[in-house]
Amino acid sequence: MRTTPVALIIGAGDATGSAIARRFARGGYAACVTRRSADKLQSLKDKIEGEDGICHAFGSDARKEEEVVALVEQIESTIGPIEVLVFNIGANAPSSVLDETARKYFKIWEMACFSGFLNGREVAKRMVTRASVARRQSIIFTGATASLRGGANFAAFSGAKMALRALAQSMARELGPQGIHVAHSIIDGAIDTAFIRDTFPERYALKDQDGILNPDHIADAYWMLHEQPRDAWTHELDLRP
Repeated sequence: MRTTPVALIIGAGDATGSAIARRFARGGYAACVTRRSADKLQSLKDKIEGEDGICHAFGSDARKEEEVVALVEQIESTIGPIEVLVFNIGANAPSSVLDETARKYFKIWEMACFSGFLNGREVAKRMVTRASVARRQSIIFTGATASLRGGANFAAFSGAKMALRALAQSMARELGPQGIHVAHSIIDGAIDTAFIRDTFPERYALKDQDGILNPDHIADAYWMLHEQPRDAWTHELDLRP
């Protein structure tokens, strides 16, 4: 009897991450979702289960190697094979380079890049052992405008996101021939979130004019990436309103 495949969403926030988890749950995957605090995932878990989907919530610090290793082992041994990994941690914290502290700069790199390496490595170790028999296996990293260019007051975030993009490129070239689809998605615009609504009301006002990204539509794009046939894979996808 075939076990239920797993979609692991690292950084299942209230907007994009939640939408991605719901989309893969609707597609028949057990959605395993993480944040540092599992309590913040209860509403998402209730929503997915209310839609007849499967959801498992985990409190885990994606920057801690031992926690990442334990998380992947627990999911693989008790729930099912991870066929999709979506790394969706943002860490967007603007600051003038003149005021930036070494501690904060390093923390942003840990969150937006290093944790992507840890999770990608651990899941890839499992994926390569079943590349010949799995339906599809995908690792998708969420990027940003900062993945392509540095902006004023975003030195730390841009450095981390550019490094994450390089990680995705390297993994794609190494793991693609082994049947693992590694993709990098550049979210080049404001997303319909409470943060944008409260912090940038003038931008949020463009919502009715399709001026900001709908998290559900981002999720549909991620589903499309995973469903692509092996002879026509997209590595980098950019989404903007």
